[in-house]
Amino acid sequence: MKRALTAIGLIATLMGVTGLLGGCASTRVVESEVSSFARWSPAPPVPGSTYRFERLLSQQQPDAPQARLENLAQAALARVGLQHNPQAAAFSVQISASSQPVPRSRWGGGGYPFGGPNIFVGGGIGSGAGVGFGFGFPLGGMDTPLYRREVGVVMRELRSNQTVYETRAVSEEPWLDTDPVLAAMFDAALRGFPVPPAGPRRVNIEIKP
Repeated sequence: MKRALTAIGLIATLMGVTGLLGGCASTRVVESEVSSFARWSPAPPVPGSTYRFERLLSQQQPDAPQARLENLAQAALARVGLQHNPQAAAFSVQISASSQPVPRSRWGGGGYPFGGPNIFVGGGIGSGAGVGFGFGFPLGGMDTPLYRREVGVVMRELRSNQTVYETRAVSEEPWLDTDPVLAAMFDAALRGFPVPPAGPRRVNIEIKP
């Protein structure tokens, strides 16, 4: 009887945790793997340094979403102290981004990338009782795909025509609204600017509604 009551208490606790998770649904965290490289000469730029956007030929096509991506990146660049001023630019900045669904063949079983949720209660007369709970899946149901997204920022000093900063962020998330996720990834890619930590690192950015 005591074990049964303990199991019931555990179930109530799990239900409370589920309620807390539901209450936190107003915020999300975008997780990115970030790699950055810097080679400043003679010194990193000071806050207020100016830049202009530079586009490849493919990014100048009428159907290219480059202006939208640059607007997302411009906000992230402003947060690290850079000023968009094409007429008096000291640097050029090239922006890239991609987004595509992850093939289901790379997922785990049951339609979930990490396995399906499960909760079970067992017991009987003379056998005791037990409870178990596990989960690891994206919100949105079994048909929610993952999206692999990547953003890149390359900065070139106009006076010397040398590349001085390069960074990229890669993320695989179930979120459908691409623009807010890309905006968070640009923030992640520029984390630590202008002297980023060496080596790949994970950067989490919270998105608020």
